[in-house]
Amino acid sequence: MGGYFDYAATCPVDEDVIEAYIHATRNYFANTKSLHDPGTKAHQLLEHCRNTMAGLMGVEQEGVYFTSGGTESNELAIDGLLRAGKGEHIITTEAEHSSVRNLIRRYEKEGYKVTRVPLNEAGIINVEDIERAIQEDTVLMAIQHVNPDIGSVQPIRHLSELCHAHGILFHSDCVQSFGKMPVEEVATYVDSLSVSAHKLYGPKGVGAVYIRPSLSFPPKTPGGTHEGGVRAGTVNTPGIAGFTVAAEKMVKERKSVESKILELKQTFLKAGEWNLIGDKASAVPIIGLLLPEIEGQWAMLEGNRRGFHFSTGSACSTGNHEPPGTLLAMGYDAEEAKSFIRLSFSHHQTSEQVEKLALFLSGLRKPTVVR
Repeated sequence: MGGYFDYAATCPVDEDVIEAYIHATRNYFANTKSLHDPGTKAHQLLEHCRNTMAGLMGVEQEGVYFTSGGTESNELAIDGLLRAGKGEHIITTEAEHSSVRNLIRRYEKEGYKVTRVPLNEAGIINVEDIERAIQEDTVLMAIQHVNPDIGSVQPIRHLSELCHAHGILFHSDCVQSFGKMPVEEVATYVDSLSVSAHKLYGPKGVGAVYIRPSLSFPPKTPGGTHEGGVRAGTVNTPGIAGFTVAAEKMVKERKSVESKILELKQTFLKAGEWNLIGDKASAVPIIGLLLPEIEGQWAMLEGNRRGFHFSTGSACSTGNHEPPGTLLAMGYDAEEAKSFIRLSFSHHQTSEQVEKLALFLSGLRKPTVVR
């Protein structure tokens, strides 16, 4: 994985996580809702994982529900909060993950009013813009914790104070921050949050959503017995066990991981002249760049040919060839945004690998068009 710089898209699975997954697959295979002994055994493991994850996130255990990943977690949370609250107005940004953006567009078509606040030059929301956006019937604010394109960190606590003052419910997508930043410091200020396993070296197809237990809302899919009726369907017990091990490991090692990420980012930034988008001082393992007169798509393909693997934004958005919503929310036009690339790092990398990437990017030149 020496040339892989797309960890914000997905991570390889940690070896300890693989062992936990295999162990749970072999020994905890029964349905957690079955009343026989193997079912009870699997249920006990599931609840142990729920309790552990709640502790890692700093939330109440009864508000944690396991899902198939960040996308489903966002959908369940936003749907639940809209059903729990009163009002027809939503505040969000164009910089949210596509799963949030697309879902809110659907609600907009169904009759909800939506205000999309811009980001400043650092990729951060101005609290004053939120204040101006609030209406009498504002029911929900959906603002991510860490941006998946440039790694900017939003002022969740200040946004929460506004929400509480106006009776607005607050959802935050924490997929890019959980395990890498202290999400437990954010969790107390939101009504719901989403996390995903494969962003922190866990298995794919597993995630979790926290919804404040005091909220009352009908489930999206009625009649389900699993996950308190919030999420229907047999749970992925081995995946949840792997997710829990991955999360425990990342939270435990967070300080050393942050230190390593800062070292790698500084190594990269010192190795060239970069048009950086976002905060270079953050320990978030993401860097957004605008390349001089070069399309990001071409740079990505050329990098892939040379063994360097990075992206042009969130993997859930790049397939439609649209510019990253983050840059549009920051005021860049579509043409400028075409030169964007995203680099995302891992504490398993070396400074030498990062220096080689910087050397490659520094040497890129606008391709010559032969007519």
